[in-house]
Amino acid sequence: MNQRRIQIRSVILGLAGAALLALAGQSFAAEVEVKMVNSGQMGAMTFDPPLVQIQPGDSVHFVPTNPGHNAQTIDGMLPDGAEPFKGAIGKELTVQFNTEGVYGYKCLPHFAMGMVGVIVVGKPTNLDAVKAVKTPPAADKRLQTPFAEIK
Repeated sequence: MNQRRIQIRSVILGLAGAALLALAGQSFAAEVEVKMVNSGQMGAMTFDPPLVQIQPGDSVHFVPTNPGHNAQTIDGMLPDGAEPFKGAIGKELTVQFNTEGVYGYKCLPHFAMGMVGVIVVGKPTNLDAVKAVKTPPAADKRLQTPFAEIK
């Protein structure tokens, strides 16, 4: 009878441990807010902050503080296998990032003015490829600051 109790207790503890591990993975996912602003720390028409460093499974919530902004990936500035994203003008957008690497993104109406940002998910495995992508001069200049801060 004691052997049977030990077996039942082991099964119960094993199931409880598995459930805790499953919940722990979900509870550690973070969400970072990025504001789309007409004026911010980088000047006019910017994302605040311009660099976000997160882990796989985390999300970024883009919030337009003024109408006329969106957030979408820059062609060629995302890791292999990652899905591009594109938000509607003037609408909030939440994107979950599961593929490790560097993502460049823009506000389509203000791309030529340099409204760009960078998200690093885990390790910056594709940083050199992202840096090689051609962008408008103002965007290229703005990207230099977040690129220099990537660890």
